[in-house]
Amino acid sequence: MLDKDTQTYMEHFIVSARKYRPQNFEDVVGQQTITNTLQNAIKNNHLAQALLFTGPRGVGKTSCARILAKEINQQNSTSDEEDFAFNIFELDAASNNSVDDIRSLTEQVRIPPQTGNYKVYIIDEVHMLSQAAFNAFLKTLEEPPAHAIFILATTEKHKIIPTILSRCQIFDFKRITVLDSKNFLKTISEKEGIIADDDALHIIAQKADGAMRDALSIFDRVISFSGNKLTREAVTQNLNVLDYDTYFSMTDLLLENKIPEVLNNFNTILAKGFEGHHFISGLASHFRDVLVAKDNSTIKLLEVGDNAKKKYLEQSSKASISFLIQSIEKANQCDLNYRTSKNQRLLVELTLMQIASITFDGEKKKSANYIIPATFFTSISPVKKQEIIEKSKPIKKEVLENSMEKVVSEAKEITKPPILQNLKRRNNSLSLKSIHHKKEQQKKPSEVNYENHPKDSFSEEDLQKIWSEYQKSQIKKGEKSMASILAASLPKLAENFNIEFVLPNKLMEDQLKSGKPKLLKFLRESLNNYSITINVTVNETVEKKFAYTPQEKYNKLKEKNPHIEKLKDTFQLDL
Repeated sequence: MLDKDTQTYMEHFIVSARKYRPQNFEDVVGQQTITNTLQNAIKNNHLAQALLFTGPRGVGKTSCARILAKEINQQNSTSDEEDFAFNIFELDAASNNSVDDIRSLTEQVRIPPQTGNYKVYIIDEVHMLSQAAFNAFLKTLEEPPAHAIFILATTEKHKIIPTILSRCQIFDFKRITVLDSKNFLKTISEKEGIIADDDALHIIAQKADGAMRDALSIFDRVISFSGNKLTREAVTQNLNVLDYDTYFSMTDLLLENKIPEVLNNFNTILAKGFEGHHFISGLASHFRDVLVAKDNSTIKLLEVGDNAKKKYLEQSSKASISFLIQSIEKANQCDLNYRTSKNQRLLVELTLMQIASITFDGEKKKSANYIIPATFFTSISPVKKQEIIEKSKPIKKEVLENSMEKVVSEAKEITKPPILQNLKRRNNSLSLKSIHHKKEQQKKPSEVNYENHPKDSFSEEDLQKIWSEYQKSQIKKGEKSMASILAASLPKLAENFNIEFVLPNKLMEDQLKSGKPKLLKFLRESLNNYSITINVTVNETVEKKFAYTPQEKYNKLKEKNPHIEKLKDTFQLDL
């Protein structure tokens, strides 16, 4: 049993589509061109006697017809309060589509109005009239009495016979934009005392697909679910739609080539009751929106809230144009093949794996974990290395291990003859390694426009700190050669966020080129400045001293790493 208050509330509740139906042309949402034309036609007495309102459902056709009927009778009226309801006749052609219905209508047309100047006949869903009914209506429509105006409304103009169309002045109503729908819902929320998130209203407007009546119906439904506070979570849960965060997190995983996490994420989406077809079509639209966000001139095409727009701009800086175009193509192809596929889940999973592999360069080869591969330490075995580390109490384990790895890198550099240090190795055209190297050389990095990206200021100290973090990360990944190059000198900050970095030889400069794009990306993201550039120079004025004898090699290593002396003395090593 419902209490009295609940019964009273239910009796007085009016759906928003009826409560907020436009009462004048200024209240009509998203059809300003048509309403202005009708107002000017009434004002200048240029209104046709037969009008056809056509367009999608819920965009204001019937509302405009009723407003027009009221306006033309009030134009020459002495009192605004005069009732002209008896001058307006509405006929639903979906249920009154016979010849007899039209004949009854034409008989009424002959009688002039008792009050006002015009009798207005609104025929809704006029395309539902039968062929015989259309023919019976032709003569009256062609030569109507001076006091009669016909307004025909339809969602399917192509079903109306040409002889009817030629006798009407046609007004094409357009779909209401997401922004217009959202703003109108926001106005209603304020009137009703409802606290509504901007993103929540955007989702409702998008779900309505250009129909204001549908938007208001969805709005009422969600309010019944969530009460006076309308949140994005409540809307997505009630409408069973995938929100922006689902696609943002999935795209991040795809960009990072994390295939296992991608498959687990997709499984979670299916477990929530969403169809794979709905997800993959939404993902294609998401890629389109990320692509749109990459250029300042197309950002206006994003029909999302301010919070979501910030996320799109952030993710667009991570994804290249090439990746997004290929992803859209693969997701769209999956969408087309979904209905005919016998294993629909596998089709979507395969598409996701293909997208995740677009930016994957292949497995990185880890460098061999030699203890000390230089001739200076050839006698030390892996077991001996572990023993040295465990027994070295005066020296910390991490410091000693890192020092020994650095010694290895420096020993390789020192023991090379001067000619070989500057000599590039020639590729063997028959080896697999050379073919891979040639492909790498042919690869051109995708150009990204960073004009609209952040350009935060930073100090040289901040730069050197981030530089050191990246150098340490290279050591952890096994990229010891690159780490050694980055530690060759300290980067200096020049004008316009240009980084000056000096290297001792041309060989190190050539090796740095291959890792420069990743280094640049890391610096830009960490310092939140996308105008950073790196200028590498070789200091050829510094005279190198190359070591040839064991003692010279040892002295050179000792200059670069003081721990060598302590290592030699602790374990009483000989040259």
